[in-house]
Amino acid sequence: MEFDRMNSAGYLVNNMARLLVEVLRKRIAPLGIVPGQFPALLALWEKDGLTQKELLALLDIEQATLANTLTRMERDELITRKEHPADARARTIHLTDQGRSIRDSAYQTAMQINEEVLADLSEQEAHAFLDYMRRVIGKIKDIESP
Repeated sequence: MEFDRMNSAGYLVNNMARLLVEVLRKRIAPLGIVPGQFPALLALWEKDGLTQKELLALLDIEQATLANTLTRMERDELITRKEHPADARARTIHLTDQGRSIRDSAYQTAMQINEEVLADLSEQEAHAFLDYMRRVIGKIKDIESP
């Protein structure tokens, strides 16, 4: 039995993700952020003042990974943490002026990368490709759910 990596969904998706992350890393570096911070920033740009628990639910990453990411973001003055108004054990995460100021540039960079990588597909093919990816992601979540 032979394994053909070029016909493996897992291999191809991993390779594509790795390449996309590298392009993103290079292009957002001037903004003072790294790809690992991008998901948290996207969530906070949509709704500032989330708790770490709320961010975890939105981002679907490990708690330790998020904790380290938030520590780095705080060090880089992208976020600040404040006491939760109703729960003494929780803290809310807020964007700083610096964190808010890079939003439009980060959005523009991400949209430009998306346009470039999908440029060889027709509009219909690009929509289908994104739909297929969403469906596969949903299936993977179904398989992984207890």
